[in-house]
Amino acid sequence: MAHCNFNLREEESNKDEGFVLELAEDLDVEIFIQNFDTETYAKENKRSIQMAARELRYDWFKELAAQLKFDYVLTAHHADDNLETFLINFSRGTGLNGLTGIPVLNENIARPLLVFSREQIEAYAKSEGILWREDASNASRKYLRNKLRHEVVPILKEINPHLLDSFQNTLSNLNDTASIVNESIKSFTKQAVVATDQYGTSYSIAEFTKTANPKAYLFELFKDYGFTEWNDVLNLLVAESGKMVKSNTHRLIKHRENLILAELKQINIKTVTLSENELQNGRISTPIGELKFDTVENITTTSNNSIYVDKYRLKFPLELRLWEEGDVFQPIGMSGKKKVSKYLKDEKLSLVEKEKICLLNSNGKVVWVIGKRADDRFKVTDSTKHIVKITLEN
Repeated sequence: MAHCNFNLREEESNKDEGFVLELAEDLDVEIFIQNFDTETYAKENKRSIQMAARELRYDWFKELAAQLKFDYVLTAHHADDNLETFLINFSRGTGLNGLTGIPVLNENIARPLLVFSREQIEAYAKSEGILWREDASNASRKYLRNKLRHEVVPILKEINPHLLDSFQNTLSNLNDTASIVNESIKSFTKQAVVATDQYGTSYSIAEFTKTANPKAYLFELFKDYGFTEWNDVLNLLVAESGKMVKSNTHRLIKHRENLILAELKQINIKTVTLSENELQNGRISTPIGELKFDTVENITTTSNNSIYVDKYRLKFPLELRLWEEGDVFQPIGMSGKKKVSKYLKDEKLSLVEKEKICLLNSNGKVVWVIGKRADDRFKVTDSTKHIVKITLEN
């Protein structure tokens, strides 16, 4: 048996804990108690009290189950809880999955009492002489769930005395429909995803536009990433490359013929200064990986992650930083200069890829657009006496 004390109702919370401890003793079962500072957690994580309590208890339940090697955690949710959850989601606006109710089994959380009403459970408890405690906060109208429980549900039950039975049938139908939709979305996703890498997941726009209702597919694929402006998301399909829509955690970016789903993370790569003494160690740790400097006799294999330069053309200290608008370099093999921004555009890099491109500079000149192209001014020539191979290992 497991009990959470959220410390929200002062003495009442402690009485609940005492009741559970006594019950466990009467039943001769092991009891686990966890106290939470729910209000502090809610403030620090910007959660409502109810959401904070939910996160705290389920995180603890999962930790406890793993620690004790239990297969399942059983909770006491019943049919009335399910109806209230349905109405909460319905009133706030949701998709099909939000109307399928509380799942009987969700990972290792099982809810065996969902088929029974609150009234049935109370009647059984009374007939068997089982005591229980009422949570006083359940009577408060300040929570949406309680408003629905005390004001809306009674009216619905007055209209339909068999409301819970009808609701269970409706949920069954909605869950069957959701299963069909989910299978369809899985199949669609396999066709639509063209790449998944460090920058995000790319989806083919053509796969959306060939459907009868692209907006519905966009919603089903991206609803769990915090997006709310679905018309803006739909408009990305015909927008210019580089346009994006953001949620609090993610962004969708139009890149040529694809939509890229990427996390909304602040790119924070600080400028690193590399002295000649540091280079003598051969390896230097940087925010984008290790830079390896080797003195070699000749040029062998080449790749995007390595370049060969004339050692005596380098002026120290070197500098590693993110590229900026206005940066210019002379791509190796070319006689003229080119803006880094233009080069990256010509390389058809997505916005997410561009954001992470760094430069290795020497005395204000670009030595290397790292991972992409070296600068011609530092290349190895017939007159070069010492060759340095610079490699990025990440």
